[in-house]
Amino acid sequence: MENEKSLQSHAVGFWRRFGASLLDGLIIGVPLALLSYLITGETKGNLFTNLVSILYSLLLPVFWYGYTVGKRIVGIRIVKMDGSPVGIGTMLLRIVVGCWLIYTVTLGIGAIISAIMVGVREDKRAIHDLIAGTYVTSDRPE
Repeated sequence: MENEKSLQSHAVGFWRRFGASLLDGLIIGVPLALLSYLITGETKGNLFTNLVSILYSLLLPVFWYGYTVGKRIVGIRIVKMDGSPVGIGTMLLRIVVGCWLIYTVTLGIGAIISAIMVGVREDKRAIHDLIAGTYVTSDRPE
């Protein structure tokens, strides 16, 4: 527990995480939406857009030391509680159960509570972090 506490000394709060999400939306989401429109002619979410978004948020952190494009730009990444890299199982828990299922079932209230948790908790962990055993850090990979 003491080791985990020292690892979390560089846990990242709300604004950097929010900034990383905005950058991901601008750099990945907007071009993906435009490409999707060109391919499918649809302006709403479709199978192509949803599949690429899922694969991006699920796989990129696994293969890129916990980074997404937005997280890399702001210098933050997702890691397990012991500081080790995230795997596919961890990311499935974090995204599918922690984000989509919990936030959908609570009609978005879970997302609001998570944002507050990241802002006020000492360890800066949201609901999806607690479920998956992860946190977001500014530590660089070893």
